[in-house]
Amino acid sequence: MRLTDAGHLLAQHARVLLSAAEAAQADLAALGGDIRGTVRAGGLQSAARRLLIPAVARLKAEHPQVRVEIFELELEQSLPGLRLGTVDLVIGDEYDSHPRPRPAGLRFTLLLEEPLRIVLPAAHPLARPGGPVAMADLRSDIWAASAEGTGHHAMVVGTCRALGGYEPDLRHRSNDADVQLELVRAATAVALMPALTLPRDDPALAIRDIAETTLRRRLVAATRDTPPAPALIALLAAVTDQVHELRV
Repeated sequence: MRLTDAGHLLAQHARVLLSAAEAAQADLAALGGDIRGTVRAGGLQSAARRLLIPAVARLKAEHPQVRVEIFELELEQSLPGLRLGTVDLVIGDEYDSHPRPRPAGLRFTLLLEEPLRIVLPAAHPLARPGGPVAMADLRSDIWAASAEGTGHHAMVVGTCRALGGYEPDLRHRSNDADVQLELVRAATAVALMPALTLPRDDPALAIRDIAETTLRRRLVAATRDTPPAPALIALLAAVTDQVHELRV
């Protein structure tokens, strides 16, 4: 299905009207002095756990009249709601060599860059030396990654092809980082995961650098490209403060 010329024209006017309405709401909210209102925010699991939830706790103490609604969702699924106004903030990710599209009408702000690490079972033969592990040496292993269609899935497949020269045996798919880690522990899979998702000390896991290169994940905050309401500004500030407290 495609929009007609009249449909495209109406869509352009709708964007203008929605932007004007959001600007008016932001101006009215600022007049009151107190920060109040509802903010709907979503993000992938690691961002929700490590950034959004601590930010909500901080916001509840500092601005108790702000209502924050949190949901877990991948960036690909969230962008339509963000553009339509049913979502106010989305924290998503992108990987080296796998940039995200930047749809018109949205603003993307870099929050955090973190390295990707190879995760092996502690008993894996390549875990014993303790140094970096070459992707080429994981050709025969079973892999765990996020679901097909996500940035993480594309990154794992692309990295195995580019650095190892093989198609990974990707048997296990879950968007839950804890499930991927348990597959490494119990099912002797291997994974390629961002530092933010990893436990600090787990004797069942061996976390190693990639030998061939350094790959990174970037967390980005996506909002509409309109004047933000004070409640959204407050949540973004709390998220930014939480980023500064992280050690990855």
